[in-house]
Amino acid sequence: MTTSPLPRALLGFVCSLLLAATSALHAQNDNLDLRFANGIAAIVEEKVITVDDIRREIAPLIPEIQRSARNEADFTRRLEELQDSIIQDLIDRVLIIKEFRKDDKRQIPPGFIDRRIADIQAEQFDNDRSKFLSYLRTRGITMREYRREVEEDIIYGYMRAQQRRSESIISPVRIETFYEENQDRFYQEDSVHLRLIQINRAPGETEPQHYSRASEIVARFRAGESFAELARQHSQDSRRTRGGDWGWQKRSDLKAEFSDPLFELKEGEISAPVMTPEGCFILYAEARKYAGIQPIDEVRPEIERMLLQQMGRQSEDRWLERLRRNGYVKHY
Repeated sequence: MTTSPLPRALLGFVCSLLLAATSALHAQNDNLDLRFANGIAAIVEEKVITVDDIRREIAPLIPEIQRSARNEADFTRRLEELQDSIIQDLIDRVLIIKEFRKDDKRQIPPGFIDRRIADIQAEQFDNDRSKFLSYLRTRGITMREYRREVEEDIIYGYMRAQQRRSESIISPVRIETFYEENQDRFYQEDSVHLRLIQINRAPGETEPQHYSRASEIVARFRAGESFAELARQHSQDSRRTRGGDWGWQKRSDLKAEFSDPLFELKEGEISAPVMTPEGCFILYAEARKYAGIQPIDEVRPEIERMLLQQMGRQSEDRWLERLRRNGYVKHY
């Protein structure tokens, strides 16, 4: 059962309170803090969700909203959307944990909770138990209550993961149908797996001498030497130890002075030395992919992953809708 939505006055409080936490205006909002910190946002089953619960979840996300918001109105809109999302997540969390506890045989082993708490102390409190206990005191909760929170975190993660994994088989027909209906998603630009050798001009070396030195390396490659090995011996760029390997490059990734000669090459071909103010470059097309729609066999694993994720989300959404429909939820 669901009643009226959370009043926007509460949003105003959350906004001012969280901005206060990151600015010099904190003192001006103390009265709001005292007035609303224990305000009720919703009741789910027997669980009360307070404004303080919302604040604790939303506070770490505020700096990113402040950085990305274009103006005050945009900040308020984003904060409102985030608030609504967090409230729904907190409601769903209660319903999911209730679903887990319906089966008396399902239990989280105490040792599992102990290990998680130990990890939290190491990651968040530098393995300093006094800092950890101080944190519990600032929140006004006991160790027993915190253990229950951790247990519920584990349950929540486990139950959602189970729902996402509930669909695990994708038929070949479904993959082929998706491919046919979404071919534009599998268009690839012309691209080359590039290796290069950079030869810097030596002090006092003329441009013809510089070009000649690079040409000797080209001749050695054409005589049968490995380009990767030549790059390790002679290149003066940052990827020399990798055999000059720059990975797959699209035409749009490169300056015209490199892309024009590079995309004239066929797989396994080498360019003539390319002279630039930065040095002389020898380009090698280790492999080529030509512009067009990728064949289905190349993208089949990618499509399967996409469909599994899609089906997992749909399965989880249906499950959550059922829990919401069957649970008691009251908004304030």
